[in-house]
Amino acid sequence: MTIDKVYPNAADAVRDIPNGATVMIDGFGGPGGMPSCLILALRDQGARDLTVISNTAGLPGFGARSGQVVVNTSVLYENRQVRKAIASFPVPRSASNKGPFERAWLAGEVELEVVPQGTLAERIRAGGAGIPAFYTPTGAGTQLAEGKEVRSFNGRDYLLERALTADFALIRAHIVDRAGNVVYRGTSRNFNPVMATAAAVTIVEADEIVEPGDLAPETVVTPGIFVDRIVRRPEDAP
Repeated sequence: MTIDKVYPNAADAVRDIPNGATVMIDGFGGPGGMPSCLILALRDQGARDLTVISNTAGLPGFGARSGQVVVNTSVLYENRQVRKAIASFPVPRSASNKGPFERAWLAGEVELEVVPQGTLAERIRAGGAGIPAFYTPTGAGTQLAEGKEVRSFNGRDYLLERALTADFALIRAHIVDRAGNVVYRGTSRNFNPVMATAAAVTIVEADEIVEPGDLAPETVVTPGIFVDRIVRRPEDAP
């Protein structure tokens, strides 16, 4: 039996994301690695009260070339679909460059949990590996330690950090075969691989879709067992 996880379009792939879902969305900051078509489809689908786990909360214009239109998670905050953000870099460095998330947060319309970037990656990785929690020295002795268990190992304080999992993950691939084996390009690899393992349903937006067997095994980073749905990214997509 041939495995084919390809969906006709992004709208069909995100159609069943319900209100209140937890969604991991890849993207380091700029447009590289950002599943923009899936993000736009989720905006248009309209699910609300979402918890969004991502490296940023949609930094306006970050990483864009002159004149380039960048689609990121900002559109979800602008559309008031998000209840809580879990992110490492939720706001721009410049106070004069406020995006939709920051405006919503300052108005008390959305919750925020700030997580150091390495801790965020490890919390997601742990979730995918079935590890419920781990200790890390990052954040010990700072405001990030408030409300968390602290233990001392070899004279150094460590925080207990809990794993993160999600109902859905929206990730970006360079090439994927119809069985879901994924190849990434350059730095777009960032959070993609760990998010793919930590979600109940992983949806891949790919530049190119090939047949099973076309990919060299050593180039595959995310095996198809972690991928549930695939959509082809249009060439003119933002």
